[in-house]
Amino acid sequence: MAMEITQFLLAAQSPDANIRTQAEASLRQFQEQNLPLFLLSLSVELANNVKPLESRRLAGIVLKNSLDAKDSVRKEHLVQQWMTIEISIKSQIKDSLLRTLGSSASEARHTSSQVIAKVASIEIPRKQWPELIGSLLNNMTKQDSPAALKQATMETLGYVCEAISHQDLVQDEVNSVLTAVVQGMNLAEHSHEVRLAATKALYNALDFAQTNFDNEMERNYIMKVVCETAISKEADIRQAAFECLVSIASTYYDVLEPYMQTLFQLTSNAVKGDEESVALQAIEFWSSICDEEIELQEYETGEGGDSGSAHSRFIEKALPYLVPLLLDTMLKQEDQDQDDSIWNISMAGGTCLGLVARTVGDSVVKLVMPFVEGNILKPEWHCREAATYAFGSILEGPNVETLGPLVTNGLDFLLNAMRDENNHVKDTTAWTLSRIFEFLHCPASGFSVISQEKLERIVTVLLESIIDAPNVAEKVCGAIYYLAQGYEDAGTSSSLLTQHIPRIISELLKTAERTDGSDFKLRTSAYETLNEVVRSSNVVETSLIILELLKSILHKLGQTLELQIVSSDDREKQGDLQASLCAVIQVIIQKLGSTEETKPSILQAADPIMFLFLRVFACRSSTVHEEAMLAIGALAHASGPEFEKYMPELYKYLEMGLQNFEEYEVCAITVGVISDICRALEDKVLPYCDGIMNHLVRNLQSAELNRSVKPPIFSCFGDIALAIGEQFSKYIEPTVAMMRSAAEACAQMDNSDEELMDYGNQLKRSIFEAYSGILQGFKDSKPELMLPHAGHLFQFIELVFREKYRNESVTKAAVAVMGDLADALGPNTKILFKDKAFCIQFLGECLQSEDEHLKETANWTQVMIARVVS
Repeated sequence: MAMEITQFLLAAQSPDANIRTQAEASLRQFQEQNLPLFLLSLSVELANNVKPLESRRLAGIVLKNSLDAKDSVRKEHLVQQWMTIEISIKSQIKDSLLRTLGSSASEARHTSSQVIAKVASIEIPRKQWPELIGSLLNNMTKQDSPAALKQATMETLGYVCEAISHQDLVQDEVNSVLTAVVQGMNLAEHSHEVRLAATKALYNALDFAQTNFDNEMERNYIMKVVCETAISKEADIRQAAFECLVSIASTYYDVLEPYMQTLFQLTSNAVKGDEESVALQAIEFWSSICDEEIELQEYETGEGGDSGSAHSRFIEKALPYLVPLLLDTMLKQEDQDQDDSIWNISMAGGTCLGLVARTVGDSVVKLVMPFVEGNILKPEWHCREAATYAFGSILEGPNVETLGPLVTNGLDFLLNAMRDENNHVKDTTAWTLSRIFEFLHCPASGFSVISQEKLERIVTVLLESIIDAPNVAEKVCGAIYYLAQGYEDAGTSSSLLTQHIPRIISELLKTAERTDGSDFKLRTSAYETLNEVVRSSNVVETSLIILELLKSILHKLGQTLELQIVSSDDREKQGDLQASLCAVIQVIIQKLGSTEETKPSILQAADPIMFLFLRVFACRSSTVHEEAMLAIGALAHASGPEFEKYMPELYKYLEMGLQNFEEYEVCAITVGVISDICRALEDKVLPYCDGIMNHLVRNLQSAELNRSVKPPIFSCFGDIALAIGEQFSKYIEPTVAMMRSAAEACAQMDNSDEELMDYGNQLKRSIFEAYSGILQGFKDSKPELMLPHAGHLFQFIELVFREKYRNESVTKAAVAVMGDLADALGPNTKILFKDKAFCIQFLGECLQSEDEHLKETANWTQVMIARVVS
């Protein structure tokens, strides 16, 4: 089989589908029958310069895909597969890959670099392949190493640094890698290709360089080389050097002071005169500095205290020079059709100006307003658009007292500009209006630039402009969204919008039905805005309007079921439309179900709503399933015990959702809906509990289900136990076993991985929520069932208490479950509480918190424990 792999690889790329299918089957068979030999054959194919480039290319791709995958479960499976291969075969594969770096074919070298990094990402953290870094560095120091080998080596070092953690290398290895990379950037010694690969490698190695940046001499040398590289004659090398500077700005902000004069000069020259790809990175450098300083200011004003970095106020110091530089970029718009996905220098300049405004606040206004006033009336559209963009960019950051008068004076001008002859100007004006409504219109907090008299004109202009080109109409939807949002919970002020809501709803529905609605995501934006208008409205005043809207949306949803579906494109469009309509229905259910006066109207409509949802489920689109499930959860919440009548029909779709591992978001939402149904039905959910619990336990045991679904499952256990009380006793053993196993997994988790830490926090909170639900469920009948598990729960609470970085939501859940233990198990827990001194410390800490809800929970828990102990 190994002898024939070249033929299989070539045949797998044949234009003839039959030949292709046979070849793919043969490759799959080889892989399944003898994976080690399969991978070795692929590595030998990739390394063999005599073989056709086409077969080598595919060999590299298959090899790479045999070591890594986007899906975390599949990736872990591939890692375990590699780990079980015999060491001698793995050594041969790795030798082939290292040999390929010297290949005459650039594509083979490039693929081999990537595959080496994939192997390194598995082995280096496990302290295997210790000789890799030495082998790569040897390629750079050997006298007769060809330029192609050096280029491929640099590329490999970059990929390896990207693939592993900075904790995986010892400092001597880091020093050697950095020395090789920085020397590789040397103009005198190396070709363009080597220098480019070295500069890119430095970008990936910067995370490893903390110790080197702490050393002034080493830092000066690295900065000198990067700054020299940023003025290379080749644009791609200059771009890569500026990318390094962007990374340095965020990673090593606190040591930048001595270099800022030089860096301002470099970035300024690049922005003014370099190619756009380089200029974009130069602007990004200043955006990164803003991000760092915004974060430092949040530490200073919040509870964070000392962030560990000094605030150097680089933006404040550079302000008089930086703002004019950015304003100049905003006049360099391109004449192409308006497309927010195209990133150009004027967009980058405006985005950076927005970050500058958030960093320095009021100081930016006096530097920007002369530019706005000087350009807003010019006949050239570039000037009018740039002035409007600049004004819109500084609306977040400065105080409302500073911006309020400027916006009040300029509002009429902006409304008139919605009739400008130029599409770009109208687009940016609508965006600026949406920013005004987002940041300067909040009647609930007592401030708004919109007077009662102005509101009429604003609504009229926006509804006239919503029929404009799709890009303008999409921005107008955004303006209406924030206009409506401002009136939410605004008391009597919310009534001001009520008279305009029928017109707004009518125009948004027309917009959603435009034939060009798929352009610029206009249809999606119109429905999202419609949802916000409903959500923010005064429910007592608008209930009849919203009921009319519900009838209209239900009618539209019914029509989607009659659509002729002849292609996958038709099905996708049907699914997207159904998802949008289900989302509107969910918001309407939540709104009308939120008050006792309006709830009866939603209950009367419940039958036709459920009838349609059950028909929609038959369409089998995951996005529709998500939105329809969420709406069903809202309907269960509003209906209460009456929801029981829908369960016989709905149950099979709940089961389908729980079994949908592939579209795991659907599975997670289904779990959440089951929680909603339990809260609504209480013990009437009992007939369905055996089936539901079987699925939930099986899902927790599955290695295939995405881990993000598992925390909601634990929370759901608590909701089921609360609903059915003592009847939960038959599920207690498997449930608590799962909870203990998950608690032990939490204790072993690597908290240096941010993503894993977030998941760990979700898991801890959900375990506590499960215990709370079960304890409260058994409280009145069988509390003794939980006594054997109380000791373990205490251990878990103490583990969480002793964590250095504890998440607030986890703290709340832990304190609540302590109270539930005392409340449900009563005097039986007296010895446990007396033995656990940490409980007093934990409660003391929570009672000092500024979070009122946490204080309230801690107070309640304290009372419960006192009752038991005394």
